Amino acid sequence: QVQLVESGGGLVQAGGSLRLSCAASGIIFSISAMGWYRQAPGKQRELVAAIASGGSTNYAGSVKGRFTISRDNAKTTVYLQMNSLKPEDTAVYYCNVQGLTTRRTEYASWGQGTQVTVSS
Repeated sequence: QVQLVESGGGLVQAGGSLRLSCAASGIIFSISAMGWYRQAPGKQRELVAAIASGGSTNYAGSVKGRFTISRDNAKTTVYLQMNSLKPEDTAVYYCNVQGLTTRRTEYASWGQGTQVTVSS
């Protein structure tokens, strides 16, 4: 199995910054993509940012220029640097990692979620 452990959420004032981390471990052979999603109350889960194995990134329009996704050199930890936070960024943020296990089976794992609350 592949486990994800998230950290870094919290309460911040509008205009502030937070950095989320997500560490992947377990029977990982390869990682094809890592991403961050969020779900606000009463809304569907949406993609915030993603990074592919080759390093290309993709962002939701609402966070472009404010959020940055990155990973560590071992490529098993993904980060989301969130700057200029707005109240509408308030949500539970989930990490998602996809790839192959050491058994060469596909996996798509989710983190436990971390709450981000931005006060106005």
